Amino acid sequence: MSLYQPEPVEISTRMRPGEWTEASLAELVDTYRTRISEMGAPAADIVTDVERNDDGSVKVAVSWAKPAVAGEEGSVPGGQPL
Repeated sequence: MSLYQPEPVEISTRMRPGEWTEASLAELVDTYRTRISEMGAPAADIVTDVERNDDGSVKVAVSWAKPAVAGEEGSVPGGQPL
């Protein structure tokens, strides 16, 4: 039995106008990337998305898009569940 979960892992937040600066935003992104890395994500699998809105708010999402593993438990050839 494997504990591997192929679903992506994401850390995200939204901040209103005035709640962030460019410096605090960069620090937050670095912190999120470090946390995902500490979970075992290789740097190449860490995806960062910063969405800046017209009202001055910002949405930050850092995720680990885990690849599917061949022979994943719970499946057999032909797509039939175990």
